[in-house]
Amino acid sequence: MRISILTLFPDMFEGFKQSSIIARALNSDKASIEIINIRDFTKEKHGHVDDTPYGGGAGMIMKVQPVLDALNSIRTKDSYVILTSAIGERFKQQMARRYVSNISHLIIICGHYEGIDYRINQYVDQLVSIGDFILTGGELVAMMISDACIRLVEGVILKESHLDESFENGLLEYPQYTKPYCYDNQCVPDILLSGHHENIRKYRLKESLRTTYLHRKDLLEQKVLNKEERLLLQEIEDELETN
Repeated sequence: MRISILTLFPDMFEGFKQSSIIARALNSDKASIEIINIRDFTKEKHGHVDDTPYGGGAGMIMKVQPVLDALNSIRTKDSYVILTSAIGERFKQQMARRYVSNISHLIIICGHYEGIDYRINQYVDQLVSIGDFILTGGELVAMMISDACIRLVEGVILKESHLDESFENGLLEYPQYTKPYCYDNQCVPDILLSGHHENIRKYRLKESLRTTYLHRKDLLEQKVLNKEERLLLQEIEDELETN
């Protein structure tokens, strides 16, 4: 998967590209990250890429010209362009999967300052947000989206590692444990040491349902539960009511 990121601050991505799974994916050519400096495309004498907003107001607005010229320098018919924006669609795991499955070249434009000239919106395919809060720029958002996508590329990590992760099956992940068996008077549930695979599977499913019920009920409202899940959820509700 090829990812191109348009930014005013290319240095922010150096550490990201050299980190852990991302570095391994790039070094093995399973993915590529191209950083485009929007400042290189300005036609202003002093290199300005922003200006005051028409109509007045605080802050500076990124100009459409350098952003669009930077975009046009790399965009092809196979590119899919997203702009990080507070008004965008909330980024979710399903979107990352869709990008990896259907897109060979993902372009991410990082917004900054008080925003980008609104006219750039007609040149992008999707506006994307990661939550109802404001950042000083879209660089962190671009890293999050890139990370979420690259780890899904075939061969980057074991396929089995994705199966039980949060959001993959509409639920949050079950609690995980490792050695030592007991620490600070807290011990690993004995069922995980039983070696009985079916009992372990059922336990993990129940704890996944419990975690989702306690922390993200909205996910349960969106998920169509099968018979086993409905029975386990009823057990959880009965237990919580008793306690």
